[in-house]
Amino acid sequence: MASLLAKVRKGSAASQTISLEMNARSFERLAASFGFFSDSFLKSIQRAERDIKAGRVRTITSLADLE
Repeated sequence: MASLLAKVRKGSAASQTISLEMNARSFERLAASFGFFSDSFLKSIQRAERDIKAGRVRTITSLADLE
Protein backbone atom coordinates (compact mmCIF):
# COMPACT_ATOMS: atom_id res chain seq x y z
CA MET A 1 0.00 0.00 0.00
CA ALA A 2 1.29 3.46 -0.86
CA SER A 3 1.88 6.03 1.82
CA LEU A 4 0.08 9.37 1.91
CA LEU A 5 1.39 12.61 3.36
CA ALA A 6 -1.41 14.79 4.68
CA LYS A 7 -2.06 17.27 7.47
CA VAL A 8 -5.16 16.81 9.58
CA ARG A 9 -6.49 19.63 11.72
CA LYS A 10 -9.28 19.18 14.19
CA GLY A 11 -12.02 21.80 14.28
CA SER A 12 -13.89 22.91 17.34
CA ALA A 13 -15.86 20.37 19.30
CA ALA A 14 -19.07 22.23 18.53
CA SER A 15 -18.58 22.12 14.75
CA GLN A 16 -17.49 18.45 14.69
CA THR A 17 -15.27 19.07 11.65
CA ILE A 18 -11.76 18.20 10.54
CA SER A 19 -9.61 19.73 7.81
CA LEU A 20 -7.45 17.56 5.57
CA GLU A 21 -4.63 19.20 3.62
CA MET A 22 -2.57 17.46 0.92
CA ASN A 23 -0.82 18.38 -2.30
CA ALA A 24 -2.27 17.65 -5.75
CA ARG A 25 -0.09 14.59 -6.33
CA SER A 26 -1.20 13.01 -3.06
CA PHE A 27 -4.82 13.81 -3.85
CA GLU A 28 -4.56 12.16 -7.27
CA ARG A 29 -3.05 9.04 -5.70
CA LEU A 30 -5.86 8.93 -3.15
CA ALA A 31 -8.51 9.42 -5.84
CA ALA A 32 -6.97 6.62 -7.91
CA SER A 33 -6.99 4.34 -4.86
CA PHE A 34 -10.73 5.00 -4.43
CA GLY A 35 -11.32 4.28 -8.13
CA PHE A 36 -12.36 7.83 -9.07
CA PHE A 37 -10.58 7.55 -12.43
CA SER A 38 -12.18 4.25 -13.44
CA ASP A 39 -14.41 4.17 -16.52
CA SER A 40 -17.46 2.98 -14.56
CA PHE A 41 -17.15 5.81 -12.03
CA LEU A 42 -16.71 8.46 -14.73
CA LYS A 43 -19.75 7.09 -16.61
CA SER A 44 -21.82 7.24 -13.41
CA ILE A 45 -20.85 10.91 -13.02
CA GLN A 46 -22.00 11.61 -16.58
CA ARG A 47 -25.32 9.84 -15.91
CA ALA A 48 -25.78 11.89 -12.74
CA GLU A 49 -25.14 15.14 -14.62
CA ARG A 50 -27.75 14.17 -17.22
CA ASP A 51 -30.24 13.38 -14.42
CA ILE A 52 -29.62 16.78 -12.82
CA LYS A 53 -30.13 18.63 -16.13
CA ALA A 54 -33.33 16.66 -16.77
CA GLY A 55 -34.69 17.45 -13.30
CA ARG A 56 -34.70 13.84 -12.10
CA VAL A 57 -33.32 14.73 -8.65
CA ARG A 58 -34.81 15.60 -5.30
CA THR A 59 -33.47 17.20 -2.16
CA ILE A 60 -33.30 15.05 0.96
CA THR A 61 -32.42 16.00 4.51
CA SER A 62 -31.93 12.48 5.84
CA LEU A 63 -31.28 8.99 4.50
CA ALA A 64 -34.63 8.07 6.03
CA ASP A 65 -36.24 10.23 3.30
CA LEU A 66 -35.20 7.63 0.72
CA GLU A 67 -37.72 5.06 1.98
